[in-house]
Amino acid sequence: MNLPETPEQNTDYSVPALARGLSVLGMFNARTRSLSIQDIAERLGVSTSAVYRILFTLTDMGYLNKHNTQYELGARVISDGFSYLASRDIVEVAMPHLNQLRDRTSLSCHLSIREQTDSLYLYRAFAAQRLSVNIPVGTRIACHCTAMGRMLLTALGDTELGALYQHMRLDDYPTPAPRTLPQLQALIEGDRQQGWVLHRSDYSTAIATSVMDQNGQVSAAINLSGPDAVMDPEGTKERLVDLLLECSADISRELGYRS
Repeated sequence: MNLPETPEQNTDYSVPALARGLSVLGMFNARTRSLSIQDIAERLGVSTSAVYRILFTLTDMGYLNKHNTQYELGARVISDGFSYLASRDIVEVAMPHLNQLRDRTSLSCHLSIREQTDSLYLYRAFAAQRLSVNIPVGTRIACHCTAMGRMLLTALGDTELGALYQHMRLDDYPTPAPRTLPQLQALIEGDRQQGWVLHRSDYSTAIATSVMDQNGQVSAAINLSGPDAVMDPEGTKERLVDLLLECSADISRELGYRS
């Protein structure tokens, strides 16, 4: 019986240029802050011409900086690394609270952070029932089109919102998303004052609020979501908003926020 080959057994799966690029990034540490192209080529065991395109690509993407003839780690490595660690912290803190909220409401709960104009889903507490809303982890949705995304945008003032959306066409998105920047700015100001958002789409309803960090800044958003038939009965919205705000306060407190 022939077993399927694994990547370790078959070097055809290897991408040499990628391996070399990652090896270059791994050369830098607390003791080695900068290297020349000759240094890097020698450590890789290749010619300078062979490594030049890798260094150009890493520099162009922000993973390396070039100063005269020396290369250093770029800001992208640091920012991506800290973003990853911060998102893990938020997920680990929020997970038990969102699981508990799901159990109390029998509704799906999600956690997201903002990346530019997108809401990036980091965690879901999936309600295992026939009628449920299930958005996979890793999904990106335009912030101004979702309840969580709008709460994430409350971290920005009018000027910051204008700068973020100055080159983005809002009228390409279907209603009820705002069609112009002034509409978006007015909508986000109202969301900020209310402290939560209710958003309807495709026969489902989501209620979202923000999560605060130790500096009192919006660092993430959480929601409760389900089909309209479950969310609409009289008194349901008010009860769910109270439970969601309670959950957000617990997560924010654990992240170091003091109101």
